[in-house]
Amino acid sequence: MQRTVFDADHEAFRQTVRAFIEKEVLPEYDTWLEKGAPRELFRKLGDLGVMGFDIPEEYGGAGPTSFTYQAVVLEEAGRAGVILGHFGVTAGIVLPYLLRLANANQRARWFPGIASGDITFAIAMTEPGTGSDLAGIRTTARRSEDGSHYVLNGAKTFITGARNSELVVVVARTSPASSDDRRSGLSLLVVDTASEGFGFGRKLRKLGQQAADTNELSFTDVHVPAENLLGEEGQGFSYLGQNLPRERLAIGVTTVAAARAAIEQARAYTLERRVFDKPVAAFQNTKFVLAECATEVEAATALLDRGLELDERGELTGADAAKIKLFCTEVAGRVIDKCLQLHGGYGYMLEYPIARLYADTRVTRIYGGTSEVMKTIIAKDLGL
Repeated sequence: MQRTVFDADHEAFRQTVRAFIEKEVLPEYDTWLEKGAPRELFRKLGDLGVMGFDIPEEYGGAGPTSFTYQAVVLEEAGRAGVILGHFGVTAGIVLPYLLRLANANQRARWFPGIASGDITFAIAMTEPGTGSDLAGIRTTARRSEDGSHYVLNGAKTFITGARNSELVVVVARTSPASSDDRRSGLSLLVVDTASEGFGFGRKLRKLGQQAADTNELSFTDVHVPAENLLGEEGQGFSYLGQNLPRERLAIGVTTVAAARAAIEQARAYTLERRVFDKPVAAFQNTKFVLAECATEVEAATALLDRGLELDERGELTGADAAKIKLFCTEVAGRVIDKCLQLHGGYGYMLEYPIARLYADTRVTRIYGGTSEVMKTIIAKDLGL
């Protein structure tokens, strides 16, 4: 079906992004899978103009930009079966917080570097004992007696992109939770990864998404300047919820693109691969499986595009985004699994892109809120 969410300008931009990936990413991607995406990638993305979406022009950014342009970048990466390091974390997750919360001084300090790719961000929420339950965060930040800085102590895990980042937004408890609200007392601090006491633990070994590093972090009496407090002290939990619909929409974009790529890979493979002296694509089972996959992806695309339209109008709700993430990630999981099956034994070999798609996509039903959390949000919206 023809999509209407993108216009001619989007398609011209799409060709630019596609050419960038073909020239700058694909030739080196096998190395990235072993060593992670290089730091230089983000400067190249800065030159391309995609690191500074929504950053005011006075700081070197593109100014107000529809999220649909970022969606094009995510779709093209999905089409090519690549992970652009932690581009999605810096540009898609952290930057919206900065655009909303950063004061004039902070904007002047950070925005030019983000737009150029000289500064990238990670965000540190998850702790060894707290996943979806952010109210259980134990990392603490005690303000010094003279008020000049915070003293940060604690540990985080599953942090994407930290080793390739100059700054990390750390969610820490600056005051005890109140008896009637476990979520109170959390704050957002921007921490320099070169700070004394800032430690990198293990680089975690993952099933997929090898081009983006994922780490453990530790903080031992890290001094964080008070001017690096993002927003108001104690309001961190409310801030974190404000960008979740957009984050979950972006995950929907990525997974639908991956599922679409899987169908194309399976179609091409089954047309070429011969079994019992005829192409695998000639068997009725192959035709039916791919027909089912194509229909599911079309339905997911329709839901996703509706979400992009709502986001454009500022009307995307938390429940809307939860439905999109739940449906799109579950569809992608089913479709990619079926497409891998059509590859037979070769589908299990990492030299085939379908195997990487399978591994890379599995986590999308976990991060950004698990499928079970999405169901809880949707049920609550139903009044249950």
